[in-house]
Amino acid sequence: MPPVPPVTTGKKKGLIAAGCGCIVLFLIVVGGCSAIVFSGGDDPTSAETSAAEPAEADPVEAEEADAPAEEAATDDVVEEEPAVEEEPAAEQPAAEEAPAEKESTQEEAPAGDDVPAEHTSALNSAQSYSDLLHMSKQGLFDQLTSEYADQFSDEAAQYAVDNVDADWNANALASAESYSETMHMSKAGIYDQLTSEYGEQFLAEEAQYAIDTIEADWNDNALQSARSYRDSMDMSPEAIRDQLTSEYGEQFTQEQADYAVEHLDD
Repeated sequence: MPPVPPVTTGKKKGLIAAGCGCIVLFLIVVGGCSAIVFSGGDDPTSAETSAAEPAEADPVEAEEADAPAEEAATDDVVEEEPAVEEEPAAEQPAAEEAPAEKESTQEEAPAGDDVPAEHTSALNSAQSYSDLLHMSKQGLFDQLTSEYADQFSDEAAQYAVDNVDADWNANALASAESYSETMHMSKAGIYDQLTSEYGEQFLAEEAQYAIDTIEADWNDNALQSARSYRDSMDMSPEAIRDQLTSEYGEQFTQEQADYAVEHLDD
C-alpha cells in the first residue's frame, strides 16, 4: 500500500487558536458581567450602610438634644439662686430701723444732760472741796447746804455729792495724814476726828482704812505733842504723861507717852 502523505496542521492550529480566543473572549465577557453584577449588588449595600449610618448617629444627636435640656435645667437652678439672695433684703428694714433707734436715743440724751445751773454749780464746788480739802461725802453736803457756807439747796447738794468724782477712802487717808503731820495726833485720836459728827464725818470703814494705811511715827507724834504742852502750857512731865494717855486727851498708848516724857529734853 503506498504511503499516505502527512496531513498539514496549519489549519488545525488556526482552528485551535481561534477556539482559544473565543474562550478567552467569553471569559472576559463573563468576568465583566460578574463585575457589573457584583458592583451593582454592592451599591444597595453601600446605600443601606450610608442610610444606616445616620440611624446610628441618632444616639449622639439625642445626647446633644439632651444637653440643651440639661443646660436649661441648670439655667433653671441658676435662676432660682436669686431667691436665696433675696433673704437679706427682708432683713434690711431691721438694719434701717437701727439708725432710728440711735436717733431716738440721741434725742433722749439731752433730757439727761438738762441739768439745772444750780446743780452744776454745786457739783463744781463739791469737786473743788474734795480735791483741795479731801472732805467726806457728808462733810461736802453740810458745807454745800450750810447757811454760813455755800447755801445750795438740798437737791443741788445731793446731786453734787452723788456725782462728784471722789475716792472717799483716799480722802480719809489724806485727812489722816494732814492731822498726823500738822497736829501730831495719835492713831486713836485721828480715827475719832475722822468719824466725829463734829469733825470730818467719814464712814467708820473709811476712817479705819485711813489709820491702817497711814505711815506715821506715833512715838514721834507723842513727843511733839508733849513738847507743845510743855512749851505752851508749862505742864509738868507727869501732867503731860496723863494728857497724852487720857481718853479725853490725845489717846496715845502708855508706851508712846513714856517715850515722849523720856525724850522731852533731847
